[in-house]
Order: sequence, then structure tokens, then C-alpha cells
Amino acid sequence: MAAATVLSRLSLIPNLSSKPKLKSNRRIAPTSVSVRAQASFSDPFVLHLAESLEDSLSASSSLPLQRIRESSAETLLSTPWPSRKDEPFRFTDTSFIRYSQIEPVSTHQRNSEFLDNLSETQFPNAVIIDGFVSNLTIGPSDLPKGVYFGSFAGLPDELTNRVSEFIGNFDSGDLFWSINGMGAPDLTVIYVPEGCKVETPIYLRYFSGETGDRESKRLPVSNPRVFVLVEEGGEIGIVEEFVGKEEQGFYWTNPVFEVVVQKNGKVKHSYLQKESMASAHIKWTFVRQEAESEYELVEVSTGGKLGRHNLHVQQLGPDTFTELTTFHMCVNEQTLDLHSRIVLDHPRGSTRQLHKCIVAHSSGQAVFDGNVRVNKFAQQTDAGQLTRSLLLKPRATVNIKPNLQIIADDVKCSHGAAISDLEEDQLFYFQARGIDLETARRALISSFGSEVIEKFPNREIRDQARNHVKCLL
Repeated sequence: MAAATVLSRLSLIPNLSSKPKLKSNRRIAPTSVSVRAQASFSDPFVLHLAESLEDSLSASSSLPLQRIRESSAETLLSTPWPSRKDEPFRFTDTSFIRYSQIEPVSTHQRNSEFLDNLSETQFPNAVIIDGFVSNLTIGPSDLPKGVYFGSFAGLPDELTNRVSEFIGNFDSGDLFWSINGMGAPDLTVIYVPEGCKVETPIYLRYFSGETGDRESKRLPVSNPRVFVLVEEGGEIGIVEEFVGKEEQGFYWTNPVFEVVVQKNGKVKHSYLQKESMASAHIKWTFVRQEAESEYELVEVSTGGKLGRHNLHVQQLGPDTFTELTTFHMCVNEQTLDLHSRIVLDHPRGSTRQLHKCIVAHSSGQAVFDGNVRVNKFAQQTDAGQLTRSLLLKPRATVNIKPNLQIIADDVKCSHGAAISDLEEDQLFYFQARGIDLETARRALISSFGSEVIEKFPNREIRDQARNHVKCLL
């Protein structure tokens, strides 16, 4: 079949290296080099996974999506599965995925029972099941003229070329980024034209339609992919919510969210991760900001046996503003990991990052690796980074690595980190006023996360996140 030819063709390319290749619209011509000669460059497990992803996809796909698949296939041929020996995964154990029987979800039969039990929302919204937009709800006056929200296949002809310019042109991520590129069955697009301000946020609700079996270790994997383009002066809010079908559902969600914010554009991004406690959730968010643009992220993550968010932001022009506010809470035997990277290359850039986490289980672990790189020409940068962690149980673990790399010499940069249990003075204050110890602890824990939750720009999302955290506590 046509879709199954990408890996076989790319496996013939000589001189493969582990460095990401530059993107190209040109298809790669086959050569006479033997496939067997190239086998030593490949991890057999990764190669088998890539082939199974290809076999699961439809032979027909859009040109940008096919371009992403070819680039991802080339990368997968020379990228091994990560281990604890690799610095980015030093504290993040992915072995439970590696030693499961990974199966791509079916692209032909999608479970639509979610649609019968969805809570109502006032926002224009989409239900994305296993990477496909299965239900799109947009009122006649919800979106201004010129705004597009839907599958790439439905883009008007006049927008197809414009959007295609940016798709597949991001710097390569890690193995999981490439797995998504290889296995994404569709591409959801949000387009905001020049000067357009979208008052009502767009709400994306993700579900995994298939769950596996922990005993047999059958692990279905889905690869949702979303691309956002905000033209000059445009503004929009986007909400992503990932929800587990069952409390102990066994599956792997591997999403990618790409954003291009052009000059003077603004994006407010809200992200709630509430996957099942037995699942894996490994997400990539990649943002490119041009001059005088703004990107703000607010995140609350609580789900997954393994939850990891790879968050990369590139400031590609002067006077650019980035704000990242995140909260992770481990209440089970789970690992929640935030790996963020902000790269500043131009003058007068500004970044603010606050990361908070709570580990409330003796086998729980939180990981934070935050990198801010201020390059030579990013003079007069103002960058601040702060991480605070609460460890509420014996043997609860947090590994943090705040990291500033400063090459410019005219900057104002700071970072800080704090790890503690609840303070005895605060608990005594409550008890002195007749409040029992357990109620006092719950109040202090709730207030710790509220600093992040209150940053959500919409009341509906704030209330939802607050209630969710209270239920977990």
C-alpha cells in the first residue's frame, strides 16, 4: 500500500545520523543502498512501532501530513527508545510503555459514546477521538468571519497554501514527537486572519476511544495533532482538555500542539490533563513567536501513570512576551514531568515562568527541567523562573533542574526553587482558631494550587479545574 512505502524508501538513504534533518518539500528519491546495511542504525523496537503506525493509516492523506510522516520516518530510523541513561529522561522512566504491547488505535471505527455524556459548554468546541475530529460544535455567531476551525482537509482553497507554509517546518523534537508525526491520522487546524480578535475561546476535548488490558499489556496509542496559525494582530484563546474514559483505563495518548503567532498576535492557551491513572500521556507543545507577540499558557496536570509535557517556545522577534504558569499534582503512584525550553534570540524579550507541584503519594514523583536560553543578540531581556514543590508523604520525590543559559550581557534574569512540606506555623494558625488539622492541611494544599488555577482566563475552566483538584484531595 502507498502509506507503507515511506519507511522502506527512507531505509535506503545512506549516511543517516541522529541529528534532525532540515525540512524539505522535495520527496526523497530511492537509492541502491541495501536496507540490511542500514539496519544497524535502527532500534528494532522503534522500527517495528513505526511500521505498525504506517500500516494503520489510510493510504490517502494531505501533502503536509505526508511531508510530516516522511520527515518523522527518517528520524525514527536513527533514534533509539530513550532510557534513564539519556539526560532528558534521567528521572523519567518510560519502560512501562516500552515493555507493553503497543498497538495503534483503529482509524476506521471510533467510539462515539462520549458524545452522549458530554458536559455542555458555551464555547465553540470539538471532540477529538483518537486524533480525529468526531464532533464539531460551532454556532453561527461563535467565530468571526475568516476564522477556520476543523480538519486540514476542509480548509478553503485560499487558505491551504498559506497554512501549508508553516506545517512541518518546526525544529524536530524527540522520539515521541516523531512517533506522533508518523502516526497522526489527521491534522486539526485553527486559523485566525490578520487583525481578527476572537472573543470566545475554542475548546478542544480529547478522548481515547480504545483502552487496553493491563494484564496482557495491550496498550493502544493515539496521536492527535493540532496546528494553530494566528496572523499579524490576531488574538485567540484555546482550551485543551484531555479526559480519561475510565479511572484505570490503560492507553497511551501522544499529542502534538504547534502554534505560530505572528507580529502583534496573542494566544492564551489553557491546558487540563485529566487522563486515567493507568495511562501514559506524553505531549509536545511547540510555539514560535514573532515580534511583539504574546503567548500565555496555564496548565493543570493530574493524570497518567506517566505524564510528560515537552514545552518549547522560540522568540523570533524583539519585544516578545511569554508567560508559562503550570501546576502538577501526583496523588497516586505516578510520574508527572515538565520539560520546558524558552529560547530568546532578539532584544527586549520577556518571559515569566511559575511551576508548582504537589506530590501526595509515597511512590509519586514530579520532575521539572526548565531551560531559558538568552542568546547573544537578546539584549535587555527580562526573564524570571520560579518553581515551588510540596512533598506531603515520606519517600515522595521531586527532581528539579531550573536552568538559565545567558550569553547576552545586558539582561535581567532570575530563577529560584523551593521544596518543602506544609509549614508548621501555618497549620498552628488554623488550629489556634478551632480548625482541625486535616481541614487545615486540605485548605493549605488547595490554596497552593489556586495561584495557578486562578490564572485560567475563563471562569468555566477555573471552576472545572478547582473542582477536579478538590475531588482528588
